[in-house]
Amino acid sequence: MKERLLDLLKNSKKALEIREIEDALGLDKSAESLKELIVTLNELEDELIVHHTNKNRYELYTNNTRLKIGTLVGTKGGYAFVHLEGEDNDIYVNEKDLNHAVHNDRVVVEIINPIERSGRILKILKRNVGMQVGEIVDNNHVKLDENRLHIDVIIPKNKLKGTMPGHKVLIKVGKKIGDNLYEGEIVKILGHKNAPGVDILSIVYKYGINDTFSDEIMDEVAKIPDFVDEKEMIGRTDFRDKMIFTIDGDDTKDIDDAISLEKLDNENYLLGVHIADVSYYVKPGMKTYDEALDRGTSVYLADRVIPMLPRKLSNGICSLNPGVDRLTISCMMKIDNNGNIIDSEILESVINSKKQMTYNNVNLILEKNEVPAGYEEFVEPLKNMYELTKKLRKKKIKNGYIDFDVDEAKIIVDDNGKAIDIKKRYRGIGENMIEDFMIAANETVAETIYYMSLPFIYRVHGEPDDEKIRNFLTFVGSLGREVDANLKEITPKTIQDILKQLKDMEEYGIISSLMLRCMQKAVYDFVNTGHFGLASKCYTHFTSPIRRFPDTTVHRLLRMYLFKHKMDSMTIKYLEHELPIIAKHSSEKERASVDCERDVDKMKMAEYMESKIGERYNGMVSGVIERGLFIQLPNLVEGLISVEELPEDNYIYDESTMTLRGKKNVRGYRLGDKLDIIVSNASKEDHTVDFVLDNEENRKIYQKVN
Repeated sequence: MKERLLDLLKNSKKALEIREIEDALGLDKSAESLKELIVTLNELEDELIVHHTNKNRYELYTNNTRLKIGTLVGTKGGYAFVHLEGEDNDIYVNEKDLNHAVHNDRVVVEIINPIERSGRILKILKRNVGMQVGEIVDNNHVKLDENRLHIDVIIPKNKLKGTMPGHKVLIKVGKKIGDNLYEGEIVKILGHKNAPGVDILSIVYKYGINDTFSDEIMDEVAKIPDFVDEKEMIGRTDFRDKMIFTIDGDDTKDIDDAISLEKLDNENYLLGVHIADVSYYVKPGMKTYDEALDRGTSVYLADRVIPMLPRKLSNGICSLNPGVDRLTISCMMKIDNNGNIIDSEILESVINSKKQMTYNNVNLILEKNEVPAGYEEFVEPLKNMYELTKKLRKKKIKNGYIDFDVDEAKIIVDDNGKAIDIKKRYRGIGENMIEDFMIAANETVAETIYYMSLPFIYRVHGEPDDEKIRNFLTFVGSLGREVDANLKEITPKTIQDILKQLKDMEEYGIISSLMLRCMQKAVYDFVNTGHFGLASKCYTHFTSPIRRFPDTTVHRLLRMYLFKHKMDSMTIKYLEHELPIIAKHSSEKERASVDCERDVDKMKMAEYMESKIGERYNGMVSGVIERGLFIQLPNLVEGLISVEELPEDNYIYDESTMTLRGKKNVRGYRLGDKLDIIVSNASKEDHTVDFVLDNEENRKIYQKVN
């Protein structure tokens, strides 16, 4: 029945009624036949293959180019967009055409105007309101943190669990009890909104990130020993007598990777990248494994880390701490004088790190030739590593490796988690060196399994959209800079060359960020399609198994294939089913983690700027929209000057050149312009910062505020 029905609908030029389907399929008019047909249609409807129209007709979604399935992304203003999976351009939906759909709903959208990409919601397939974070107000009302939902939630008074106005809570949104009114149930009390740490915790729970481990998991982890037994080293390559060490940030406690280097007699190098063998301790069937899979990644926030693994593992037996034996998987690479990897071997190993180094101290040695106390015996190995990294980086750049060189902010907080300073993260020789070594190991591991034609997880990054690159170059042209670029075939070297031509521009940092936005997002995949940004034909994530679940999975596969030689057909068939699920889930959890980290940064930046209202800065226009100008300060804080705060004029927004022009101010405002501004407002609650132009009138106003 299903196959015949699909063939019929596929070849039909219109949506069909039940009666027409019965006749076309030659069904008898019995109740049994009608029941079978309706059940089949319902199944296909549930599978989002068949669309049931408001006029009680049936058609395939693929037959109607006006109908799309996607996720509704709401806005503060009430209108929304429908994000279509696999497509870059969203569908705009006016508030009056939402048909009661709210933010995050899975919906069917009908495209009304293909040119303007506007549409209306026909059907809500799945309501995804689910768990929400909010603040108790007016006794039993909850003001949701997610201001794109536009719904009201109340908690029954007998179920408030002792909460009072001002408490932040995690709630489960339940049944609808009125127009846009829902009943909620308190799942977890996060604390009073003014209590230290509750601000970040509220964002963590907004993204569905769990900050605690269950008693069952903690009991399971308690049984794992704190040290490596001699029996566990049997069969492993013993590197404990080698000069192996780690290089990380000053406050790092979960150390995934260690490195070693030997210069060989023929002037080649033997680079060792030794990675914590997490998969030895965290195995399928364990509750800790299931939890790590669910979390997908550790989350690094302003004042805390929410780890993927319990601290006994992440900071203990799995962490490559100095002076203790640790189980590792080592990628040993022979590299010639031109930076080519000419031979490699992947081994189960055991190491004993000789020192926990910091980037700051390594950079003192390699950049200033200053040797901190305790580093004396490591100077020569570090300088040899620097010698090698220059060769590796030269080869990478020759291949098309793209360095966007985008600045990042580091938010400094006090003991109560309050933002007290914001600085640019420094990226020196040490940071670049470790990146180069990790990339080499990741490529080597990926290529090893790829050429064995076995199921695997790859880190992939697709080619950018041609139109986005052309639009970018049009914009750059509006700044008076012509770029010579061959756009017939866009390769990593094309992007690298464009950025190289723009490097001398004062607004390069913002331009580079714009180019980065033209790129696709890197994701995990079962199919190797290469990594565009790294100009790598074959890439994976092998080097951070304490922090990322895909890396842990890669280690499990290496053990299965290379060490246990388990490659039978049943294993392969199982992995071909399992790995795509892990890859998709890991990509989704990574996205949630990145969004959470970004939200926390915005909130903490706004908190820091709350004490700066009335202060004057010189900033650069980092974005132009119809309602105003985004200004980036030297400390990377970004705020908005509303168009109403600009000198009175009839402003028109030109999207192609990202300019806001007026009749009086013909040149207008554009990306990269430098402006003197005054901080007029900052809201930690809304995660926003507002500016006005620095002039005599505004100085008087905001002096009074201060």
